[in-house]
Amino acid sequence: MPPKKQRSGVSKKPAKAVKKAAGPKRLEAVKPALPKKSASPPKAAAVKGPTSKDVASKDATKPSPRATVVPCAAALPKPPASSKKGRRPDVETLKTLPTEELWTFYRKAVRVKPIDAEWIETLRNVLMELHYPLVKHIAERLLQTLPKSIELDDLVSAGLFGLMDAIRGFDPDRGIKFKTYCTTRIRGSILDQLRSQDWVPRLVRLKASKIEKALHKLQGEYGREPTHAELAAALEMEHGELATEITGAQAKTMFSLSERWDDRDDDNSVEKVEVLVDKNAIDPIHELNRRDVMNHITRSLTYKERFIIEQYYHVGHTMREIGEMLALTESRVCQIHSNVMARLQSLLNQKSESFQG
Repeated sequence: MPPKKQRSGVSKKPAKAVKKAAGPKRLEAVKPALPKKSASPPKAAAVKGPTSKDVASKDATKPSPRATVVPCAAALPKPPASSKKGRRPDVETLKTLPTEELWTFYRKAVRVKPIDAEWIETLRNVLMELHYPLVKHIAERLLQTLPKSIELDDLVSAGLFGLMDAIRGFDPDRGIKFKTYCTTRIRGSILDQLRSQDWVPRLVRLKASKIEKALHKLQGEYGREPTHAELAAALEMEHGELATEITGAQAKTMFSLSERWDDRDDDNSVEKVEVLVDKNAIDPIHELNRRDVMNHITRSLTYKERFIIEQYYHVGHTMREIGEMLALTESRVCQIHSNVMARLQSLLNQKSESFQG
């Protein structure tokens, strides 16, 4: 085999060196650079855990543990309208507040929608309790001019109705004090209650009051009781008209029969029903006088004649009934009765002549 010819100017050994030198460079280009080995072991801090951002992102995806216990704001019930304006004072606190401040609370409670009836009732009760002494004072003053049969509690009850109406109808914006406003309403309510219980018309009461005032005026001028003519002239009335008005003004006054009689000097007071006169009762003195006269008249009569007179006038039997009792005819009883009456008439005439003589 013929030997290969060497190329001129080119050596084979340097070519090998070039190949060897190019080999590692290709490996470095293909393989990634390895970290340098350290002589010391890796530290624990080098191991990185989850960052704060990772934790925040995970917490955002997971539901909060508190959200399962407390409901969200949309599920909570809406607070009442009063809680937005503040806590309401209790009854004891309301009693210590000035009247103007109480009226401020009441006016706001009435105007706010929806109306809280319980809160309005509480304020109204406090206002009525604070003004109760005023009602009692007005009732006591009116009681002094009324008969004793009128009870104070009845007047106070009527006055409380007037106070309730005054609270409902009072308007602080008018500039009138509530005490001035309610005094008129309380007094008017009491008078209306008294008029409703009075059976005498109001016009008659007014005329009677007019006559009484004129009578007192004339008594002060003359120093004595005025005559009927003087009173009629003062009132500018006719005599007949004045007599009619006086008769109509003499209305009876009611009083309680269980009321105690105050005119006794001892402590053993009695009720008026115990001293009330019974018009149907028999007067014992009159009855004794009647019996004495009857005995005197019938003393001279026989038993049959006396029986007929007593049964006919005292008991009230008829002539026929008396005849049946005595076994006589009706005509015979009438005859005996006529004879007895004639004799008694002559006897009475003799007695009257003796008394006159």
